[in-house]
Amino acid sequence: MDKQVKKIPANSPKASQTCPSRRSLIAAGATLMAAGTATQIPTTPAQAQSADLELALRVTDNAKTQKYSPCNAAESLLVHAQIAPTFLPRIGALFAAKGVEMRGDAAALALLQPVPGAKLVPATEQDWFEEYLAPIISVKVVADLDAAIRHINHYSSHHTDAILTETHSHAMRFLREVDSASVMVNASTRFADGFEYGLGAEIGISTDKFHARGPVGIEGLTSMKWVVLGQGEIRA
Repeated sequence: MDKQVKKIPANSPKASQTCPSRRSLIAAGATLMAAGTATQIPTTPAQAQSADLELALRVTDNAKTQKYSPCNAAESLLVHAQIAPTFLPRIGALFAAKGVEMRGDAAALALLQPVPGAKLVPATEQDWFEEYLAPIISVKVVADLDAAIRHINHYSSHHTDAILTETHSHAMRFLREVDSASVMVNASTRFADGFEYGLGAEIGISTDKFHARGPVGIEGLTSMKWVVLGQGEIRA
């Protein structure tokens, strides 16, 4: 008998993938961040210059580093190409100061290379899927919102995704088209939590669509039973 034990975090999507069951499972997932996933989506160079970088830095830093182990911590960062030369060195400096390893595509690594003390690693295909639960984040530069949404819907676990943008139409499109249990605009992914949503103690965060989705409180584990009391009534 193989006595090796592999530890899998209870809030990890790997738990449902690794543990076969004949019973129904509510599957939890991980978090991408548009700072989970698209940090700033300007449409023109002028908008790129006027983007609220302080908001983007504050929210992205909180989403990743406020606590590394929860399933709502940001694990991947997508940055629009127009804002990346300004934004990436600054967020890179914040991550470097906290010892966060950045696994980037070629464009991201080129912009992060000058950051003192930055821990940089070339990203692999697996990194875009990965839930690290650790001071590691994948970083990718994207051409536009279309590319960001395609990337998210392909690689995300559909747990939580967020966009940081000052363009209302981009925010609304992100909310419509990103297929995740929680979608956010200009807020840290760390808010994806049953208690924060007013559900009381959280049982887990479901990435399924049937029957529970998103943060699950005690009501999410229950079903309805309809009781009808009559005195001979019939349908016409």
